[in-house]
Amino acid sequence: MMKAAVVRSFDRGPQYEAFEVPQPNSPHEAIVDVLAAGLHHYVRAQANGSHYSSRGKNGLPLIPGIDGVGRLSDGKLIYFVAPDTSIGTMAEKTIVDLRRSVVLPEGADSVRIAAAMNPAMSSWVALRRRILLEPGQKVLVLGATGSSGQMAVQIAKQLGASHVIAAGRDQERLESLKELGADSTVSIAGDLADAASRLGEAASEVDVVVDFLWGKPTELTILPLLMKRSDRSRALTWIQIGSIAGAEAVIPSAALRSANFQLIGSGQGSVTPAGYLAEFPALIDTILAGKLQVNAVPSPLSKLEEVWDAPVAAGQRIVFVPGDN
Repeated sequence: MMKAAVVRSFDRGPQYEAFEVPQPNSPHEAIVDVLAAGLHHYVRAQANGSHYSSRGKNGLPLIPGIDGVGRLSDGKLIYFVAPDTSIGTMAEKTIVDLRRSVVLPEGADSVRIAAAMNPAMSSWVALRRRILLEPGQKVLVLGATGSSGQMAVQIAKQLGASHVIAAGRDQERLESLKELGADSTVSIAGDLADAASRLGEAASEVDVVVDFLWGKPTELTILPLLMKRSDRSRALTWIQIGSIAGAEAVIPSAALRSANFQLIGSGQGSVTPAGYLAEFPALIDTILAGKLQVNAVPSPLSKLEEVWDAPVAAGQRIVFVPGDN
């Protein structure tokens, strides 16, 4: 037996309890000792059954967690993504598909990697796999004050964006993004229609929008932004990544007819597992080189029931580590 975070009902958070150690089912699988596993937005949605990948009650009991850092029996330190099963990474041990893992340099900061990879991967893959961000292009990050949004600002600059506009509700957090590479900021606090108008004025000439919000903010912003463009035939790609502000948005038909406007999504399913795996080494090198700031907060897995729903500061990422202290 081992200790793990276990979800037995979507009506309550995971509980710290004993669970049978999973066993490999194929030659590609191995047991790994988990050293660090990040509490990401995806993981919270996974644990309450609201994520689009959820199998509902058929997937219970569930050990949440989608990625982590662990050590194999041969001593290798690896970063890995959990297989698509009900056995995730928030446990003392888990199953790793070796085809979905990469070896880390000995001494690598496992907590930093576990904190950064998931929020960074969303925009990294979007800007390298769903599109190829070209040096000199301008980028708007919509929803820039969350962990993933802050990473997106930094990654856009790392990948060669000439100008990054950060948009969010918290003015203090927006100001702090200038230290991370944002060239300008736009507050979207207050009336959404007014905020959409401000975005239309400030971001009309961007080439790419990285959208973590969706919902009404996106619905109201698309047309004002497109109509203000000096040349509507110049391509604008809108990449939908998150839906913090709502799962649905009404897209005006005029947006698709009156401008060179492309709307795509980026996430699990839109990029192959092999595509994600191919991006791991470069992103890991970027993180370990200190080129992406991350505020990792380690917490014992045994304290998960206290920490799971506790508020965290903007940009912080809880990382569960084994043990009681």
